[in-house]
Amino acid sequence: METTGVYEPETIEEAREAYREAGPAAKVVVRETASAMAFDSAEYESRVTSEVVETARDALFASLLSVRVGSREEFEEWCADRPSYDSRVVGGENVDRVVWHAAPFTEEIVAATFQDAREAAIATVRRQAFGEIYRDRL
Repeated sequence: METTGVYEPETIEEAREAYREAGPAAKVVVRETASAMAFDSAEYESRVTSEVVETARDALFASLLSVRVGSREEFEEWCADRPSYDSRVVGGENVDRVVWHAAPFTEEIVAATFQDAREAAIATVRRQAFGEIYRDRL
């Protein structure tokens, strides 16, 4: 089993702090992207809204969530050690590999199975975790 990512909040307060910290980075990313697209001042002012920066912050936070990648057996053992956690798995039942993110403060696990598309599964779980666990709480 392997773990990848940065944010693995144990509490909602830790998640909120990480989300707050992603805000300034999101502003820089949006500003530099707009600059690379050669936006002039007027275009920047009209197109780069607070919603654009907020979307960048959401995506940045989600992309940095810590996930575990392992075999189906490793996933099942990991879940067995946390019997109170509710797990939601997307993907096929007969697939060998699983990627998952757990939120201890909600006792939830979101997971996706995969065979070869590891990076796609990781991205899927991160988006799923953000949408199902974090968005409404942040």
